[in-house]
Amino acid sequence: MALTDPLGDMLTRIRNGQQAKKDSVMSPASKLRARVLDVLQREGYIRGYSEEDLGKHPGLRIELKYFEGQPAIKHVARVSKPGRRVYSGSKDLPVVRNGLGITIVSTPKGVLSDAEAREQNVGGEVLAEVF
Repeated sequence: MALTDPLGDMLTRIRNGQQAKKDSVMSPASKLRARVLDVLQREGYIRGYSEEDLGKHPGLRIELKYFEGQPAIKHVARVSKPGRRVYSGSKDLPVVRNGLGITIVSTPKGVLSDAEAREQNVGGEVLAEVF
């Protein structure tokens, strides 16, 4: 069965893995997913990720992060969905929890956090919000 929202699927795997207190979760690999994981790692929400084989297809092993037994990611949600795309200019990027969270944005300069996109003065598609 084909996925209609592969990025949403990965975010759900992360959310479910943290609720179940897993050390790591597996997800099929893609360039977009890897770039989103780069942002999550830079911002300190995951410990890291590595590429592994899932049978015939490449996969990503995402190492989840906990702080004093609690998940580092309290909330992760997809903003721009296949049925409703959400775009934002650099000046209009949403602020999550008064700056305590991040918005992940797909820009012409790559996948960036909201702070990086504001710094580089680029807007784009708002992929997800995390705090």
